This record gives sequence, C-alpha cells and structure tokens, in this order.
Amino acid sequence: MRYLLISDINANLAAFEAVLEDAEGLYDKVWCLGDMVGYGPDPNECVELLLTKDHLCIAGNHDWAVLGKLDIDDFNPDARFASLWTREQLNDNVREYLEKLPIALVEEDVYTLVHGSPRHPIWEYILYPAVAQPNFKQFNTPYCFVGHTHSPVIFTEAEDPKSMCEAAVPEFNNGPVQLGERRLIVNPGSVGQPRDGDARAAYAIVDIEAKTFEHRRIPYPVSATQEKMKDYDFPTRLWKRLAFGW
Repeated sequence: MRYLLISDINANLAAFEAVLEDAEGLYDKVWCLGDMVGYGPDPNECVELLLTKDHLCIAGNHDWAVLGKLDIDDFNPDARFASLWTREQLNDNVREYLEKLPIALVEEDVYTLVHGSPRHPIWEYILYPAVAQPNFKQFNTPYCFVGHTHSPVIFTEAEDPKSMCEAAVPEFNNGPVQLGERRLIVNPGSVGQPRDGDARAAYAIVDIEAKTFEHRRIPYPVSATQEKMKDYDFPTRLWKRLAFGW
C-alpha cells in the first residue's frame, strides 16, 4: 500500500491539482495532515477534490479557525482576514466535513498522523530539535508525520536517550529512502503555501510494504492562484509570498 502524504493545502487549488497530477500512479490512498483551508482562494474546491479520493484527513489550526473552534485574535492580520473570508465562503457540505475531522490518527500501527505535534496536535510548531525532542515521548509508533510549519524536515531520534535528536532537510525528487529502525518525526512540507524558500508544492509518498519514504516537489501556476486572491482583495502579502516560498 502506497500513500500520498500531503499537508497545508490552504485552499490553493492550482497547487493541489499539480500535486495530484504529478503523483498519479504513485499512490493508492491519501493521508492529509490538515489545513485544507485558510490563506487561499479555493476552500470549497480543495475539499471537494479531496473527497473524490480514497483518503484520511485530520484537522489543522486553520480548519478549526474557520469553524470558530480557535480564537483568531491569535492569528496575524493576514491569516485573520483569510479565516473570516473563508467562513463566508464555505458551503454546508464542506463545513460539515471539516467539523468531523479528528485531531490525530494512528495508521497501520506504525504511523502517527497529526497536524502540529503529538503533544499539541492542532497548534504546536515543530521547527527545531529542541521542540521535536520532547515530542518523541508523546507518540508510541515508530514514525510520526506532522505538518503546520510548511517546511519539509526529518527529525531522527537519538540512539542515546540523553542526546538531542537530529534534524535534516530532505532531498527532493531523488527517489525513495528506506525508513530505518530509529524513530522519526517527518514533515512533508506544504502543498499550497511552502515557507522554506522554495515556491514549488511539496508532498511525499509513503510505501508501507517497502518501508520507504520520498519527499517530492512540483512547480504549479502560482500566478493563477495569485490572480484569484487579487480578485477577492486578499492582502498583498498573502499573494506575493506564494512566488517566493515564504
């Protein structure tokens, strides 16, 4: 069984379509790590496209924000604008779907799926080894997949429990790598709003029989998403950042 691992689509339909086209034939089912909506101009379309696929999905902070489950006063002004705008756009079917999303899943008894972190599934950002380290104690499976930061990374648990875990930036489109014996926290990056200085949509492929994982990137028509955002009077910073991956 092969899984398409995606996260943080953020209502960017052009990026999501590019990922699905690039990954065609490489997966059997989709694992989505949350934040289907927020920031982008196509919330209904992105959720409806996901619903055409055999998939599992968990909730992210933006999914909760548009439902009123999070206080958006904690968001920066641009994110707050996007959340309020999205609330007005959601159709009933999409809203109901987002309402039912779980905050964490364990699949195949091997993979933990969360949006933020095992410790705080909706909100915590695992950006650095110092944050990843205590989170290894918060899940029991060999591997944990997270999103939220919009930056692909692999954290490997140290062999010595007293030592700090190791962080590595993955290579992209370089073929699958073997999942070893050491426990991992892996972020596939963001489909719809990368923030690692690379504007290409990011995703991953997990093969549970071969025990392999591959980080992948694909360019998409950024300007198509930007023009939609301009038409809806989105803040300039929100659409400009897409071209730079930050």
